[in-house]
Amino acid sequence: MVRNIPQRLCLLCAILCSIGCVLVGCVRLLDMQQSREMKPMRYLALGDSYTIGESVTSTECWPVQLAAQLHAHGLALADPLIIARTGWTTDELLAGIERQTSQGPFDLVSLLIGVNNQYRGRSSEEYRTQFQQLLHTAITLAGGHPDHVIVLSIPDWGVTPFAAGRQRATIAAAIDHFNATNRAETLQAGARYVDITPVSRQALHDVTLIAPDGLHPSGKMYTKWVELVLPIALAALGKGTTQD
Repeated sequence: MVRNIPQRLCLLCAILCSIGCVLVGCVRLLDMQQSREMKPMRYLALGDSYTIGESVTSTECWPVQLAAQLHAHGLALADPLIIARTGWTTDELLAGIERQTSQGPFDLVSLLIGVNNQYRGRSSEEYRTQFQQLLHTAITLAGGHPDHVIVLSIPDWGVTPFAAGRQRATIAAAIDHFNATNRAETLQAGARYVDITPVSRQALHDVTLIAPDGLHPSGKMYTKWVELVLPIALAALGKGTTQD
């Protein structure tokens, strides 16, 4: 019996070592899971003056307002990365993205572009081709997940004081034509679409929705956009339910 004690001790040590290795492995796995859960999600906003919030404070632009609302709904989200500039057309946004060193994947990508194509008299055919490229790029930056990409329709600048004396009906028709294009391409790609154009037209009868420059939206207008985008963004990030 005495001779068997060392063997039993060796067996007991082996069992304890095995249990210890399993416990260490579980702790490491738990640490990795907690690390992933604590890592904030990333949001990329692509666009033009409407995205950077020309003529309003940095906290009033709609991507920043959206991020704040997502925080309020319990989502850990890093400050949005914004690639946008006043006056940019689709090709200029494409070039701007290429110059950006930050890489994906992003958990959420928004895209709002086209008003300057329309304003400069660019063709809808050119817009469709370049918008397709931008949409493909946005999906790639979203890790290949089209349902993590949100496209916003082009607002109607024809209702602003800046457009006084112009053919507002003509501008509205052109905006609608461009929006028909970006909507069709968005839905075909499986991305999400938010129509903010009707809300933008409320500015015709409410000057508080226009920034002091008489052209761009005010922070109040951007808040209205965020009210429309928020449920779509929550659905894209796994909270709430989607809607058309």
